[in-house]
Amino acid sequence: MELRDYLRGLRRHWFAIVLMTALGVGVGFGWVQLQTPVYEASATGYVQSRDSEEIGGSIVGDAAARSKVASYLDVAGWRITAERAIELLGLDTTPEDIVTRVTVANTPDTVILKVAAQGPTPEEARSLAEAWITAMAYSIDQVEGDTTEGSAPVTIVTIGSASLPSSPVFPDTRTALIVGGLVGLGFGIAFALIRTASDRRVRAADDIEEKTGVPLVGAIPVTEGMGGDHRLIDEGKGKGKGKSSTFAVSEAMRALRTNLQFMDVDSPPRTIVVTSPLPGDGKSTIACNLAITLAASGQPVVLVDGDLRRSAVAKTMGLPGGAGLTDVLSGRADLSDVLQRTPSAKNLYVLAAGSVPPNPSEVLGSERMRSLLVDLAAHAIVIIDAPPLLPVTDGAVLTHQADGALLVVGIGRTTYDLVEKAIDTLQKASGRALGIVLNRVPTRGADASPYSYEYRREYGTPKLDADTANPAKAPDDAFDLEAIFGAASAEGDVDARRQRARRG
Repeated sequence: MELRDYLRGLRRHWFAIVLMTALGVGVGFGWVQLQTPVYEASATGYVQSRDSEEIGGSIVGDAAARSKVASYLDVAGWRITAERAIELLGLDTTPEDIVTRVTVANTPDTVILKVAAQGPTPEEARSLAEAWITAMAYSIDQVEGDTTEGSAPVTIVTIGSASLPSSPVFPDTRTALIVGGLVGLGFGIAFALIRTASDRRVRAADDIEEKTGVPLVGAIPVTEGMGGDHRLIDEGKGKGKGKSSTFAVSEAMRALRTNLQFMDVDSPPRTIVVTSPLPGDGKSTIACNLAITLAASGQPVVLVDGDLRRSAVAKTMGLPGGAGLTDVLSGRADLSDVLQRTPSAKNLYVLAAGSVPPNPSEVLGSERMRSLLVDLAAHAIVIIDAPPLLPVTDGAVLTHQADGALLVVGIGRTTYDLVEKAIDTLQKASGRALGIVLNRVPTRGADASPYSYEYRREYGTPKLDADTANPAKAPDDAFDLEAIFGAASAEGDVDARRQRARRG
């Protein structure tokens, strides 16, 4: 995988990343709510001599006080100090626990001691800070004095009452939210990268040719104008610009038509099978729209429903099912009687599937089927909607009798493994894969096609006169059934039959 693949994966899974980031922030906030808040208050103690005259003056007293500061910092951690503070406040705790909640520091070159104490409420923190200074003075009297209050020559006095803290020092809500969000973001990115690295589904048109060795001949975008029972190109909607417009699909189908025409200039394919690895990739829709697009260029086209198990062509084209291909092959009906015209194009004929046989693979691989396809291809381009390749062998059998197959792949649905298995199935049946057609390609997002269909806003439609308004439109009798089904069995070369069919 390249860097662009990982970036595309991050963009594809952006919702999961956002969701996990929000979840991390929520977990951080919940953790804050579960914690007991800790407030911190500070009080200031002043080390001084009680009677400077007895010591020899204020200067000497100040020097004596300075000499005691370092010792008194150690007194702050004595057990006797902690016990005295507990006694003064009436707390139900141990000296080992309470001493961890108090910190005493000295401002350099001064006799000032700052006591910072922590408690579950602002009042308790302030009371502990003030009581600790009193407890330190008590411990000094016990060591340097005669155990009575104020007996030590140098002691500590409180010079400032502790103020109530306005906010707790723990937990820090802002820090917890930031850390939770970053952790959630990290998990989201890791999830997106792992999903991207392990995802084997076809996601973009850039890699399909490199990974399969089969050319990409079409990318059909997804549009809201085609869905449900309306799966055919609507030229009326194709000229619009709204969400229901089928302009992008129409242009994509024209591009597919052009690619097929220039695939082999000397001998372009005349009998084309449209299949897919698995059901649901949209092969029937592609086959019907491709037939309509080819017929729109003025070429005679026959659309054959070769999916005898789950036929969908007649329903998609809005035609009755009834008799069809199987009835012709079994001799119960003539081809000219079961071919149906469609209002989508005057030179497009549809051959429905007909009755469901007990052995579809044998019917499609019969010599009669081969002869029928040869006769049709002599006068028209034949598009065959075939069953999926992996569940059944019908598609491979039809491809063997045709010029090749178009493999329809549903983007974001079909995996590369399935595509490779489908191509291998065609090769084992001596069939030719003409190309891959990506279906339902998104026009926006990480998996959007690199081809844009928005140029219709920049280029206008030229006005044509009456003689050239529709040069590709064929006359009503451009597809002569008698020329195909009457003369097809007569002796003569294929070129003569093609000329008679074109002259009508």
